[in-house]
Amino acid sequence: MGVLCSQRKPVIEKRAKRIRMYKHLKLSLAILAVALIAGTFTSTRLIAEESEFSSATIDLGCVVSDIEKSVTFYTKAIGFKEVPGFSVPGDYASKVGLTDGKHLDIKVLKLGEGAGATSLKLMQVKGARSKKTDNSFIHSQLGFSYLTIHVKDTTNALERLDKAGVKPIARGSQELPPSLGSGVFLTIVRDPDGNFVELVGPKS
Repeated sequence: MGVLCSQRKPVIEKRAKRIRMYKHLKLSLAILAVALIAGTFTSTRLIAEESEFSSATIDLGCVVSDIEKSVTFYTKAIGFKEVPGFSVPGDYASKVGLTDGKHLDIKVLKLGEGAGATSLKLMQVKGARSKKTDNSFIHSQLGFSYLTIHVKDTTNALERLDKAGVKPIARGSQELPPSLGSGVFLTIVRDPDGNFVELVGPKS
């Protein structure tokens, strides 16, 4: 009997040790979960307190001469994705100062996924005599001059442009000066209305 008890004792001790380890692991995981939740809440609260803005993403609205050509350019040549757009009634557009009473049908293109994705809002205003901007160079007139898009691979971006029949301006894709980023290339194209679009990124 004594021999049997002595043989079972190590087994019981090992089992008890495993139980203690399991309980300790559960406690550690619970503490970690609480810490992560508290840290996330604190970080979110600090961000909200430090900024008065609900989003750090800027949406860009652009009036174009041919909506279909512009949508094709930004989706096929650049890589935006079209998502459901929206309309703005003429009376409301007049009240807030967007138009002189003209209705707006807005196409929305997204660059990226999620709430932080950039939105490009394109619209062609029917019946408006919109003046064509002078985009000979970025300094040809005052105002916003170009759109900068950061790409992961300039080589892939150039292939996409070529398939869409879009050619870079001037001498094409050029590596940035070392002071601005070694191994990074700048490629500039024009959209159907002549607006500058910069593609910035490394080459594979």
